[in-house]
Amino acid sequence: GGEHVAGGLHRQAERSRSGARCKMGDSEYSFSLTTFSPSGKLVQIEYALNAVAAGSTSLGIKATNGVVIATEKKVTSALVDETVVKKIAEIDKHIGMVYSGMGPDSRVLVGKARKIAQKYMLTYGEPIPTQQLVRELASVMQEFTQSGGVRPFGVSLLVIGSGDKGPLLFQVD
Repeated sequence: GGEHVAGGLHRQAERSRSGARCKMGDSEYSFSLTTFSPSGKLVQIEYALNAVAAGSTSLGIKATNGVVIATEKKVTSALVDETVVKKIAEIDKHIGMVYSGMGPDSRVLVGKARKIAQKYMLTYGEPIPTQQLVRELASVMQEFTQSGGVRPFGVSLLVIGSGDKGPLLFQVD
């Protein structure tokens, strides 16, 4: 194939069987987390945001005496047993979580959150503060946004818990 220069980057352009050059589009950049497409987007991040937008609605309401989370349970296929779809998860006795976006990604994050909470309990002998769990969970999600070989999580989380000053509600993207 011939050499093509775009935005200061040299790339090998492929020729189709008819000999015409293939147009460079966002799809060539969709596998890299750190390469901007010609339109200036990080395509993997766009995919993750689209997955959240396509997910069902989740909401959290915080009051002075408590916090409530709710979600719409959309079953997208008749082949899915809706009784096994769990959108709200208990992380610890005082922490819960609901997600919008991709179910498999949320299950990975629920598992990681539970391990973080267990490790804290084994180390310090007391339940993890909600704020600390949220910070560590956000760090895991950020790491997947920047690391090679993985993709960003396609979920947005609402995490609820209790703290010294009452009920807590956090959003983690």
